[in-house]
Amino acid sequence: MTSLSPHLKQATPVTVDHALGSSVYDVEGRRYLDFTAGIGVVSTGHCHPRVVAAAQQQVGSLIHGQYTTVKHRPLGELTERLSHVLPEHLDSLFFANSGSEAVEAALRLTRQATGRPNVVVFHGGFHGRTVATASMTTSGTRFSAGFSPLMPGVHVSPFPSAYRYGWTESEATDFALQELDYLFATVTSPDEVAAFVVEPVLGEGGYIPGNARFFAGLRERADRHGILLVIDEIQTGFGRTGQYFGHQHFDVEADVITFAKGIASGFPLSGIAASEQLMSQAWPGSQGGTYGANAVSCAAAVATIDVIADEQLVGNAAQRGAQLLAGATARAVEGIGDVRGLGLMLGNEFTAPDGSPDTARAQRAQQEAARRGLLLLTCGAHMNVVRMIPPLVITAEEIDEGLAIWSDVLEAA
Repeated sequence: MTSLSPHLKQATPVTVDHALGSSVYDVEGRRYLDFTAGIGVVSTGHCHPRVVAAAQQQVGSLIHGQYTTVKHRPLGELTERLSHVLPEHLDSLFFANSGSEAVEAALRLTRQATGRPNVVVFHGGFHGRTVATASMTTSGTRFSAGFSPLMPGVHVSPFPSAYRYGWTESEATDFALQELDYLFATVTSPDEVAAFVVEPVLGEGGYIPGNARFFAGLRERADRHGILLVIDEIQTGFGRTGQYFGHQHFDVEADVITFAKGIASGFPLSGIAASEQLMSQAWPGSQGGTYGANAVSCAAAVATIDVIADEQLVGNAAQRGAQLLAGATARAVEGIGDVRGLGLMLGNEFTAPDGSPDTARAQRAQQEAARRGLLLLTCGAHMNVVRMIPPLVITAEEIDEGLAIWSDVLEAA
């Protein structure tokens, strides 16, 4: 009898029968409040009626129309909808299926457009699990160990992770920018760097937000040296941070953004957005894929974007995120060294008395939460950060419910 790989370990013991909104129900009918949202994917909540209806209707007319062979109506509608939410200068799109594919497409485009071989990523970033994107990932060695050699040409510079360094945000930002300049002087000439690739908020790296001065420093150096700024919005995009895209908090202009996760409420869809001038520099044949821009996924994405707008979910993410941050901060007990986040991305970092990561307690808290009906995940290099990622439709009452469970969890764990 076949079975799943033994390395596909579920973070919770739940087998889901059905789900709706911010709740999932197991096969015995028990309800769980879902603060994982499929790792930030079900932006409009589970089985939003408008997304369900759009997908059902599309399944009955066209499931797959390979988009370099034929065009289809949902693709055109999605392209039009995105023109209303993307930064105006990002007016050209390429679609794929997964976040890793989107990051690889951005890498390929920037190398081809600049003729330069290298890329600079930032410590704690997560960009995927393929060989190229794992080579660019530094949020944990578990994503890149055991299948070397990795892709060459990747250089790592610090991210302003203030809590990790024990500094103020300003001190951490000074350090990050100084070390980037030192990397240019000692490791790779900026004239050989095609792109910076950076998350607005480190995701797998521990839910650590960037800041405006750091991103302004990246933009200035990119402009000075002819480097392209790629902002990885795969987890932060489509309203999760309380802005439509995470980098908009920092008033910085990206040359390329990558997106996936929340765009289609659970259907696989990803892509990159760039200016038409930049996108035209991709080499012929370098962009394609069998399942990219699947018709059902595109229909679900159109419905998702409409729901986000009509139900004002970006504003809800900002309001409920502030409520969640305030509540989690107030409940932080001894052993939680830092509570941080942006919008509906919140991390609780567990730290031992000597300042070292307390992975065991974080894991106990995450498991205890599941037993009490609250689904959570961990992240960070040491997996000692318990993250909270509820869907954008979360209500004030559900935030309070989750925080009440979290209080009980902290007492028990």
